Amino acid sequence: MSHLYLDESLDLAGASAGDEARLTGDEARHAVTVSRLRPGEQVAIGDARGTLAQCAVVATAPRERVVEVVSVETVPAPSPRITLVQALAKGDRDELAVQAATELGVDAIVPWSASRSVSRWEGAKAEKGRARWASIVREATKQSMRAWMPEVAALTATAGVAALCGGARVLLLEPTAEARITDLRDDGRDLVLVVGPEGGIAPGELERLVAAGAETVRLGSSVLRTSTAGPAAIAVLSAELGRW
Repeated sequence: MSHLYLDESLDLAGASAGDEARLTGDEARHAVTVSRLRPGEQVAIGDARGTLAQCAVVATAPRERVVEVVSVETVPAPSPRITLVQALAKGDRDELAVQAATELGVDAIVPWSASRSVSRWEGAKAEKGRARWASIVREATKQSMRAWMPEVAALTATAGVAALCGGARVLLLEPTAEARITDLRDDGRDLVLVVGPEGGIAPGELERLVAAGAETVRLGSSVLRTSTAGPAAIAVLSAELGRW
């Protein structure tokens, strides 16, 4: 199946073979102008909440595609969950991290305004930036044919990151840490990966987060960019958790 379309308004969990569904809005427009789907072609439609339906196109219109459900698959939500706390970074480095993390299976993303972040989301820019990341997540979810679309939280400060330590195992990616991420073993808790900006996590922030219960871990002997550290860690953890 080469195409996945997402429509959160569809009740795919209650669908069965033979049912008809209508793909409308931007997804239908994309099917018309980009994919040029025609009757008889096969597509996948997801509700972004764990259900994927394999469908056959029945009829087409300028802004609508009518499809017939062939089969329905419900994918359980991953557990433990992996959340990426990604520091804002200059250029498109944070966006590259968000895209790759989504393709690799992250379950949630939290934008972090770290003290060393060069990029700043202030005022209305905070919601605009979050919406931009959410759009990147949506496209990466479709490209990777994922049943669950990661949520993108509102911008948080260091205090908000520290608060995550109360209900999850928080891992700070720090090149100088003694513990290696490959030595970690699943203990059943949800995982939160914290990635700093270009200059790394500031000493004061490291101390605050460690005091709150976070653990420092390193990926290897080399120092990775902020755009690649998170995705690399997600790949390692996916193997440990049996996702891969």
